[in-house]
Amino acid sequence: MKYILVALIGALASILANMGVAVFNDGLRPVVPEYLEGRMDKKAIAATSFALGFGLVIGFGIPVSIAATIILIHSILLGTDIIGTWAPSGKKGLIISGVIGAVYGLGIVSGLKFIVDLFAKLPVNFLPQLGQVGTPIVAAFAAFPALVVGYQYGVKKGGITLIISFLVRQFVQYYGKFKIGNASVAINPEGMALLAGMIMMLAFAMREKADPNATSVDLTAIFSERVKRIKKNIPYLAVMGGLVAAATSTSIIAGDPISLNLLAKGQNIEAAMTAFARGIGFIPLVATTAIATGVYGPVGMTFVFVVGLLVKQPLLAFVLGAVVISLEVLLLDVLAKFLDKFPGVRGCADNIRTASSKLLEVALLVGGAMAANAMAPGLGFFIVGGIYVLNQTSKKPIVNMAVGPVAAIFVGVLINILYVLGLYLKP
Repeated sequence: MKYILVALIGALASILANMGVAVFNDGLRPVVPEYLEGRMDKKAIAATSFALGFGLVIGFGIPVSIAATIILIHSILLGTDIIGTWAPSGKKGLIISGVIGAVYGLGIVSGLKFIVDLFAKLPVNFLPQLGQVGTPIVAAFAAFPALVVGYQYGVKKGGITLIISFLVRQFVQYYGKFKIGNASVAINPEGMALLAGMIMMLAFAMREKADPNATSVDLTAIFSERVKRIKKNIPYLAVMGGLVAAATSTSIIAGDPISLNLLAKGQNIEAAMTAFARGIGFIPLVATTAIATGVYGPVGMTFVFVVGLLVKQPLLAFVLGAVVISLEVLLLDVLAKFLDKFPGVRGCADNIRTASSKLLEVALLVGGAMAANAMAPGLGFFIVGGIYVLNQTSKKPIVNMAVGPVAAIFVGVLINILYVLGLYLKP
């Protein structure tokens, strides 16, 4: 079932990208209308898609997936963006996109399993230590709303948000464990800190009222044809959302590094809570780009992952995931009016993306250093630090988010070579 689900996700996502209905990369979404409306040719959009996505697949999606042995959805959907935009237009292109997308999805699943099995057979098995790459992510990402507030409203309000998140975290840490009947329940401190920060972020944003003297702007009126185009494609998006929810319910994929690492530990409820909080934060970004471009995301506002994490029956998860993403599209008009009424919320969109990237960059670098040092004390820090600073000076650097995981895997391979040469002793 897992292989079939991922193959179907790869096929349909590639087809949707080829049709210009949905792409995963937020940076690619505004470019798609340029192609659809004839202002950009096929070669240009294909090259743009490749430039935006390839480095993230190789340097971020796959290393993070290997570290947790669960596929980060970026590994699949950034690749299908490339496949869909490179395939020719028309019916021939749809068939090519679907076939290559399905093969690519299967390749990601089988390739990940092959790599994990291969690493396990090496003289020095570094997979247990490699899992530490994701350790700082959950804790660090709880500070994400504070960084968004800091970017948008200054360090003082950002500091207030961080302090409240901290207080909520500490309270839940010590008082968030209780019993319901014979079952013990423990609330995740970082998840609640993230949620508290999100509430603060929205509170600050909603206090920024629209200027009563300014001309009222109705986003859906300006981009009405593009909103209609998204709604026309609801059947395709519903199937896509259902497939993603079903695959998440089988624990083969996850939507972000935070919930991925919680899922790897079997903490489904905590993973769902963090995925939900993250989804709330990304509503302005996804809704604004969708309304303005007429192009949606194959996972929508990411709430389909929450469905998959909570519902462990794939068929039911499929149905609910399809319903959730359909409701998102149908409510785009309502969301647009809400964003017009509260311009501060709409203004959060760019800062949300920037803050997310910055925090993941720091967390993955620290996690990569922790994992590398666990494999080879002292040497691990040396290698990760060296790769990071050299990457900053490179003419073609890999994305900063990728440095930690890539460096940790490099250290794992290196200690095996050193072991064979008699220059490394197993701990």
